[in-house]
Amino acid sequence: MDPIVIVGGDAAGMSAASKFKREAPDRDVVVFERGEWVSYGACGLPYYVKGDVEELDDLVSLSAAEFEERGIDLRTGHEVVAIDTDERTVRVVGPDGEFTQSYEDLLVATGARALEPPVAGTDLDGVFTLHDMDAAARIRAYLGLDAPPVDDGAGESAGFDDVSEVDAVAVVGGGYVGVEMAEAFAEHGITVHLFEMLPHTLRPFGAEAAAVVEEHLEDEGVRLHLNTAVEELAGTESVTAVVTEDGEVPVDAALLGAGVAPNAELAERAGIELGPTGAVATDEFGRTSADHVYAAGDVAEARNVVTDEPDYVPLALTANRAGRAIGATLAGEPTRTGGIAGTAALKAFDLEVARTGLVDEDAAREAGFDPVSVTVTTGSRAHYYPGSREIQITAVGDAESGRLLGASMVGREGVAKRIDTVATALHAGFTAEDVSMLDLSYAPPFSPVWDPVLTAAKVLDGKLAD
Repeated sequence: MDPIVIVGGDAAGMSAASKFKREAPDRDVVVFERGEWVSYGACGLPYYVKGDVEELDDLVSLSAAEFEERGIDLRTGHEVVAIDTDERTVRVVGPDGEFTQSYEDLLVATGARALEPPVAGTDLDGVFTLHDMDAAARIRAYLGLDAPPVDDGAGESAGFDDVSEVDAVAVVGGGYVGVEMAEAFAEHGITVHLFEMLPHTLRPFGAEAAAVVEEHLEDEGVRLHLNTAVEELAGTESVTAVVTEDGEVPVDAALLGAGVAPNAELAERAGIELGPTGAVATDEFGRTSADHVYAAGDVAEARNVVTDEPDYVPLALTANRAGRAIGATLAGEPTRTGGIAGTAALKAFDLEVARTGLVDEDAAREAGFDPVSVTVTTGSRAHYYPGSREIQITAVGDAESGRLLGASMVGREGVAKRIDTVATALHAGFTAEDVSMLDLSYAPPFSPVWDPVLTAAKVLDGKLAD
């Protein structure tokens, strides 16, 4: 019997390989990874640049050697360049040349890539994206911080001798990576200019949460340029300025945080169907339109539990969970990959920000709902207990059904895990009234009697009933 073949050695791919080998130890599994890093926590890269994570290797969950000890045939430096779904083979380019590998079943886990804005100057020295381990190492090297040697393409290490030579940096894009990297750069005493072409940063979190974050970013010294499109990154060899319609802003480096796109080209060339989001379309078991071919992780769509439609939210848990489920399916135990609610959290200096479900009313209307929203501010602890901090919650419900559709939160404590209560309610299809009646824990050091989630649900339920 031919082996199971997996294309991609990060979260989804290695989760699938590990689960499959655990359940079917006598079967063979081959993983092709075009890079050298496998199974690492990309979400930790901003904290490596910042210095909270001391060594790049600390982000690796399991090394290549450890996977090989599990009986997984892991081949780094091998790129799959073509898939033949009729012959059930993949064409691979590796250090020793090109060859063909047959498969019994195939998992496409090729991940996503960082997008670059369509402006001139993105190829200048000092302009970076942050989507893999090598990129994080290059940024630290350029800042003159301790980092592994980085090949600049000419066989030399790329970097400044002293961090003080980078006095100002542009962060282009106010999403997850942009906000986290603004904090990372500021930690090293660098002036940060954050450019966002929309009226607010953190679009998935809603305008109410974004406004709180933006005020805090400015308090921390970040210079915000909202409603400002970057027209060009200027410079001769290295970047020296960001050009907008308002003029030039001098900088010594730039980080492009314009989002990500699925690496779906390999699947598309093989005739595998893409979904409406541009990612690979899959069913509830991760199967694609091609027989014996599955897809998972940042290259694949998933079902949104609120809209019951395909969605693309490339996050770590989604990838790990889907990979593990597909590994079980391939071993003979059909397992659903699970739906998503788009649940996410991030740290913005001293703030915790979190969201789940449908937060934007326009998006809710497009999905067929009649949205109603409320925003409440309450304490994280009992009012008399020391250390209580404000939590702002925006909750969205459907006027017709009373169903809770989503929520965003922002505050200095107690936010990042409270969002999980709302996410659970979304998976269960709860109404706002259902959530308001939940029996949540209470103790003065941790929550008021009416937890902020209960308060938001109660207020939303009242507005829905009007």
